[in-house]
Amino acid sequence: MNNSTSAAESTGGTASNPKITEAVIRIAGNSQDGIQSIGGFLARLAGRSEQDVMTFMTIPSTISGGPSIFQVRIGTGEVLSAGDEADVLLAFYQHSYEGHINSLKPNGIVLYDSDHVEPNPSWQKDYHHVGISISSLTVEAIGGTARDKGKNIFALGLICRIFNLDATKLTNLITEKFKGKNPKITETAMAAFTAGHQYQIGPVIESFSFADSSLGRSTQVVMNGNEALAYGLITAGVRFGAGYPITPWSDIMELLRRELPKYGGSFIQCEDEIASISMALGGSYAGRVAVTGSSGPGISLKTEALGWGIMAEIPLVVVDVQRGGPSTGMPTNVEQSDLNIACFGGHGDAPRVVVAPANVEDCFYTAMEAVRIAREYSTPVIILTDQAIASRIEAFNEPDLKTLCKDITPDLSPVEDHKPYALGTPNGVTHHVAPGTPIRSGKYPVVTGLEHDEMGHPTGSSKLHMEMTAKRRGKLKALGESLPVPEVYGPAEGKVLLVGWGSTQGPIQETIDRVSKEGIQWSALHLRHVNPLPNGLEAIFARFEKVIVIELNDEGLYGYGQLAAILRARFCDPRIQSVTKTDGLTFKVKEIIQRVHEKITQA
Repeated sequence: MNNSTSAAESTGGTASNPKITEAVIRIAGNSQDGIQSIGGFLARLAGRSEQDVMTFMTIPSTISGGPSIFQVRIGTGEVLSAGDEADVLLAFYQHSYEGHINSLKPNGIVLYDSDHVEPNPSWQKDYHHVGISISSLTVEAIGGTARDKGKNIFALGLICRIFNLDATKLTNLITEKFKGKNPKITETAMAAFTAGHQYQIGPVIESFSFADSSLGRSTQVVMNGNEALAYGLITAGVRFGAGYPITPWSDIMELLRRELPKYGGSFIQCEDEIASISMALGGSYAGRVAVTGSSGPGISLKTEALGWGIMAEIPLVVVDVQRGGPSTGMPTNVEQSDLNIACFGGHGDAPRVVVAPANVEDCFYTAMEAVRIAREYSTPVIILTDQAIASRIEAFNEPDLKTLCKDITPDLSPVEDHKPYALGTPNGVTHHVAPGTPIRSGKYPVVTGLEHDEMGHPTGSSKLHMEMTAKRRGKLKALGESLPVPEVYGPAEGKVLLVGWGSTQGPIQETIDRVSKEGIQWSALHLRHVNPLPNGLEAIFARFEKVIVIELNDEGLYGYGQLAAILRARFCDPRIQSVTKTDGLTFKVKEIIQRVHEKITQA
């Protein structure tokens, strides 16, 4: 391992214990080995050590499990991606070793289980190989067949020793993990960790220590995107939800089902996707914004009822945790291919709001904003997140919950009269009163999926249909006019502007930082509000020679990804080009740089 600003770049310390500012650790094995637990412990330790962290994992889509990885990037400064290359590869099996050796930086460390891995002599000159009988030593430490559930913790102890991590904090995390379970489980885990931590690796490998953090985060939290989004919904005042299990949405559903009752709410698992969105719409009509969610296949099933919510102007939050598609596709891989169905899915003219969080922290605040927009504009709002954000772990400043928490309990005070679909209101925005609200005029409205008059009564009037269609469109146009113009990352003008949305933000921004060190001046723009788009984008695009949209979906029939096609349709600007991929993996920084250079040099 060379000592640079990664785990291999020294910033001081002694010759035997150099200081580092970041490290990328890739753990490769089978999903049954608990490698996600190793990565999770390391990520949460970083959070408790005032360090930044970002993770990336792949898991098999089969119930029986199979090859899997978990990559952790820990830094004393801001971390924008999970890292292109690893400083350390922990390989449990031969396939783990052979399949991931190329992910290492030159002179990186291969820490392998010598009980299951036979190193390739041709690779030993390129990387530092350290073989340890992890499986056998785990058996010695905890005995019996428990090695299958203990070697991951033994390996965690090894990593703790190599990087001089805080063993006390790690053991506290292990104890917390198994709290409430059989005490023998904790004892076994602690025995495995201690054995790994005390193992004498010897002079083959030096140890490292992280430099002091430059983040200035005295209080930070560590969680994945699904957790952040769910807690954001609770903070925004959501107290009812309904859903049906599907990867990778299910974690949100399970968290809400566990947490909402603590706040007087509830979450219902329904018999199918159609029932769940219909129940959530009923909950929202009752006076308080409700949530439902799914992934691509489930969103397809929800679109008819979503159209009802748009026609009836019901505030609702719909979470779409995107995965590879179409059909059941690749359930455990990332893709950004649901943008079209989110913006346009369903029949008829059915405008809806679509927002896309950029990272784990943004999941929390985007969830809050989605609830606000749904209430303010009385419309369904789709949160378009993806598998990469859903499963990765990041650290961020702890939200100030005392000031952020909202109470959106409906006001049942009597009103004189009420027309939920009144025409002529500013920007076409109207609101429902909660059922049970006394209306002194005695004229109570109805709600229907049929076209309706101002009181909600069905109508076949062509005049009213045009007016109501314009009303539903107009309020979203008003929302677009109110949205802030996103800031440009990098120079305000130049040759190349990279545009992204969702989980591509970090790699794109790291791309800008990396090329700027080489004297190349590129810039980036990230869209959080996808439908409607904020006004003013055309003025930003005009300042650049090329606008290249980076997204994780197919280039389509005409060579443009889904967001690029929307932007070209919106602005009719031939400078808007497209870089896409569909391998089910997140963008690496070096991929973006290579693909953008290719796009620039094309005739």
